[in-house]
Formats: sequence, structure tokens, C-alpha cells
Amino acid sequence: MTKIDQLFGTCRAEGRRLIIPFITAGDPDLDFTLQLADALSRRGCPIVELGIPYSDPIADGPVIQASYTRALARRITVPAILQALATHDCATKPNFVTMVSFAIVHRIGLSEYVASAQRAGVQGAIVPDLPADEAAALAAICRERDFNLIQLVTPTTPRDRAVRIAETSSGFLYYVSVAGITGERSSLPPGLLENVAWLRQRTPLPICIGFGISTPDHVRALAPVADGLIVGSAIVRRIEGCDAAAGTDPRRSRINEIGDFVGELIAALP
Repeated sequence: MTKIDQLFGTCRAEGRRLIIPFITAGDPDLDFTLQLADALSRRGCPIVELGIPYSDPIADGPVIQASYTRALARRITVPAILQALATHDCATKPNFVTMVSFAIVHRIGLSEYVASAQRAGVQGAIVPDLPADEAAALAAICRERDFNLIQLVTPTTPRDRAVRIAETSSGFLYYVSVAGITGERSSLPPGLLENVAWLRQRTPLPICIGFGISTPDHVRALAPVADGLIVGSAIVRRIEGCDAAAGTDPRRSRINEIGDFVGELIAALP
């Protein structure tokens, strides 16, 4: 069992749900990324999803795309990200999972990416542009190394296919709340609760819901059917403008602001 498996096992036994923050690696720099991740862990987020910047993301909305562009403009690389994670020593370091394009994984090499990520302390990967039907090779490597391959189910995924995806996933299943791209939304689509509740009856795998979650009301509505709620654009938007030249105090203030926001979401969990 991986640390992610153990964590969700404990949470289920305690009837506890998680808020899982998404942050872009290297926006505005890797030092800020790690400081923010540690702060969110202290606030009660034991898992942090780390976006690996990519020039052509397929499912990310304008807020996250802009953060990737900022990071790439500063020449953030995958080796630099993994090296920073590997050398980062902190008592409150969260469990990281990467959101990474398959183009990056393929370029590095499937086995080498998983091995490098594990050496850096990463627990798993979400690969949004890898169709489940083509994931067998990577899934086999992940199973062999006890590295979680977290796959996605969308509102348009046929139900029989959703079950098959769940059977080949590990760690948790990422349920995309809406058809489309990431981004904050004022309301969530009808049928979401019913669809997730249906899937929960057909897989023992934890289900975490992402895309569009940004308010305590969203958390209160979705927590009854979810093991975790993934919050991305609402956090990344608050990082924008916090560049490396801002100085220590403004950066600390921004980290505290984001921590307070995530704390409000955690407080809305049952």
C-alpha cells in the first residue's frame, strides 16, 4: 500500500474528507511552491496536487494555463522540480501527486519518470491526456513500483467505461465535475451528486471531485459523496502577481491569505 492508500483508509475509518489543493510547480518560483505546500499541509491538507508546467495543457482553463506560462517563462524544468522536492526536508511536507502531461512522461521515459518521481518523494501521478485504453504500460510500471496512477472520469464517460477506469486506477479516482476545462464556477452541474454516488457503489477506490470547486457551499454540497475535493483555479488565481521580486513579507502574506481561504473550505467539511 502507498501512503495515499493508507491515508484514505484512515480517513474513511474516521469518516473524514480531504481538501486537496492544486498548485503549479515554480509559480512564481520553487521556493514559494514548497513554502505554500508546507503551509497548506499544516492547515490540514495532507495531499497536494502539483501541476507540472506544460506549454499545451488539454484540460486547464485560463488561470492555470497562465500559471504554467509564467513558470515556463522562468525556465522551470521537470528535473529542477523533482530535485527541489527531493532535497526539501520539512516535518509538514505533504504527500505530493503530480498532474503531468503524458508527453512529458513519454519524453523522459515511463519507467524513468516514475523512478525519478519516487526518488523525489512523489506518491502518484494524474496524467490527463493519457486515455485509459492506452494506459496499460504505465499502469503496469506504477503497480510494480507501488506508485499511484490516478485516472479521470468525466460526466460524459459511459458508465461501463467509468467502472473499467476505476478498476485500473490506484490511490484515488479523479471525478471531473464538469465537461470542459478547469476554472472557478458559481454553481455545479445537476446530476453530479447522483453520478458520483452511483460510482461509489461500484468501486472501493476513494473518489475525489475536481474542476470548479471554489466555495464553502460547493464543499458542503459535494462532501457527502466524495472522499476528497480538489481545488485548483481558486488557489492559483491568488498566487498570480506574487513574483520573486515581491520580497519576503508580501510572499508570506500571500501564503497566509491562501491558507485562510483553504481553511474556510476545510471548515465546511462535515
